[in-house]
Amino acid sequence: MGALLALVAAVAYGVSDFVAGVASRRASAVGVTAVTLFIELLANLLALAFFHGSGPVLEPLLWGALSGVGSAVGTLALYHGFAVGRISVVATLSGVLTVVIPAITGLLLGNQLSPLALVGIIVAIPAIGLVSWNSGTREDGRKSGALFGVIAGVSFSLLFIALERAGTGSGAWPLVCGQAVACALIAPVVIRGLRAGSRPRGSALLLSVIVGLTGAAAGLAYLLATGFGQLAVVAVLTSMYPAVTVLLARVLLHETWSRLQALGLITSAIAVVMVGTSGSP
Repeated sequence: MGALLALVAAVAYGVSDFVAGVASRRASAVGVTAVTLFIELLANLLALAFFHGSGPVLEPLLWGALSGVGSAVGTLALYHGFAVGRISVVATLSGVLTVVIPAITGLLLGNQLSPLALVGIIVAIPAIGLVSWNSGTREDGRKSGALFGVIAGVSFSLLFIALERAGTGSGAWPLVCGQAVACALIAPVVIRGLRAGSRPRGSALLLSVIVGLTGAAAGLAYLLATGFGQLAVVAVLTSMYPAVTVLLARVLLHETWSRLQALGLITSAIAVVMVGTSGSP
């Protein structure tokens, strides 16, 4: 069940990130981030009616608040990277780092992985370099956006680790707390953006709402998955989401890859599968 929920989260995150990338090219990343996080907060409040748990408890709420820091920084970096860079590169770098960091953290916390999973983590490291190798401007005028992918990956790793530490005993309360913190953190940036006229409108606003709903569904699925499996496995399976994002970008936006980037994308996918499917020793 944990693996299934993690894969559901991966699909939801992948769709959410792709739609966010499209929205961020029609409106400012700040505006899209603001709408997304607000919709996620509302959706998580609604989830409390069905997943209340034992109620608000201090320790899970603190972990939830920490996850909000990762959510705010990661979302803003990811969407800005989508706006100025290439969705395939930004999403993949973010995803690979979200594989490696929680997996290593899980090992430090006592999780046990098979030799295949450990090899997968090692393989993932050079894959990051391959994906970000061509950082210059491509023929379509877009840079790779690799730096924003790295920032997003580190931030989302914090989000995943904190939610796993929060656990499922308090229901959706850690998610609500995290989204509230995320909204508070980006509020100053949003206010400046709104003054500059960066509010999403029309199709960009609709897409931002969709991003928020799918993101909330992904977060809830991930939190539930942590109740059935180890951090090192659940986080890695969830981190397969760039495969969905990259494929959608390839098919719908016709993004092209250099040979090195293609090799990096393939290597990244292999690394994620090795870690996610190997199980415990």
